[in-house]
Amino acid sequence: MPNRSAEQQKQQQALVERLFQSCGGSYSPETRRKYYISGPQWAAAYEGQALFHAPTREPVAPAEVMRNFAKIGIGYWTTHDTDVIRTEDLMTDRQAETVAGLKKSLAENGLRCSMVTCETFFHAVWSASPAAESPDVRAYAAERLKNVVRIGHELGAEFAVYWPGTLGYMMQGIMDEPQTLQWFAEALNAACEEDLRVSKQNKSPALKHCLEAKPFEPQGELILPTTDAMIGFIHSGLLTHPEMVGVNPEYLHELMWGGAPRAALARAIVAKKLWHFDVNDGYRLKHDVDLPVAVVNPLDWLNVLMLLRAHGYDGPFNFDYKPPRTTSNWGVFNVSFPSAVDRFITFWEMAGEALADPIIGEAMEALKSGGAAAGAASAQDIFESTKELLTLHELIAHRLVQVLIGSHKGRKFFGAS
Repeated sequence: MPNRSAEQQKQQQALVERLFQSCGGSYSPETRRKYYISGPQWAAAYEGQALFHAPTREPVAPAEVMRNFAKIGIGYWTTHDTDVIRTEDLMTDRQAETVAGLKKSLAENGLRCSMVTCETFFHAVWSASPAAESPDVRAYAAERLKNVVRIGHELGAEFAVYWPGTLGYMMQGIMDEPQTLQWFAEALNAACEEDLRVSKQNKSPALKHCLEAKPFEPQGELILPTTDAMIGFIHSGLLTHPEMVGVNPEYLHELMWGGAPRAALARAIVAKKLWHFDVNDGYRLKHDVDLPVAVVNPLDWLNVLMLLRAHGYDGPFNFDYKPPRTTSNWGVFNVSFPSAVDRFITFWEMAGEALADPIIGEAMEALKSGGAAAGAASAQDIFESTKELLTLHELIAHRLVQVLIGSHKGRKFFGAS
């Protein structure tokens, strides 16, 4: 008898594919490769599990992820060490074999590894964080970070990202925070020293080391919860090579604590530490849902990308999101990643259009020029000379919405007659 389930799946895939093509707005793989977009192994291989929910998808091997990224037009691949190497195989001959296989798959698919990151949160050894009180845990953490640096050099990565993931500390008063920050610094210092050693040995560039903050983890909100906190940590004097360390803000991580991602990115730009950016979407003051880019906050995303374009950001956009649990394995690569990449490109180009918009430009210049109050004017005179100009703030906001929905090009919506 024919496999009825397999036939139904083919029919359903055909329906999804037809409707996806009917959506339009797609870019070619060649166009997508023009943007510095990286696809994480962990995002593509996410099986749909959640805190209280079982997996909904099958595992996906790195070679399969790379093959699909190449087909889509994603030119860069990123990974945690334990996404691709079992914990017990790290720093053994089996690691060398695995890394050699990864290099082969990257070359075969015309991809580059842009970033590596160290998993210091999932294994039970990290139950009290990589900066735990135990010297053995901290020594192991330093070795893991140094090992990731070596993997990064072998794979040709440009960046290394570190997320502390300190879920072990969930109550106030059970740790010495300044001491813990010192312990975090010691591991990062070891990674930078190893990087300098390997770079000198290989006559290759050093990695760019980037810190990623996340609120509510630890639940006690004790250690480095925001990008601002990470920048302060970099300049605290605890790091031996602060010039080697920048930040990797994640859009949703900044949104989760109620902040404005654009403002956090602006402060990182001023500090000259915005080197890497994780893109996704979600909700304020909620769990880290990691939704695809711009499906919840499209206007906010337009504003974020206007900022980055205006200030010359040229680093990676790492698609650190989770394809929804309702999306199939087939759907991950045929709908989820292509649509996320295409939305990002559209918003990036839309941001360029907004920056060049003559109405926004004239309004901005008028605001900066002011009202030319008389020489020794009083506070009231100054206010009176500018109060009509200040209405331009609302006009600019209106214009940005017009750009978002296309009404700046004459698009209109009409109700039923």
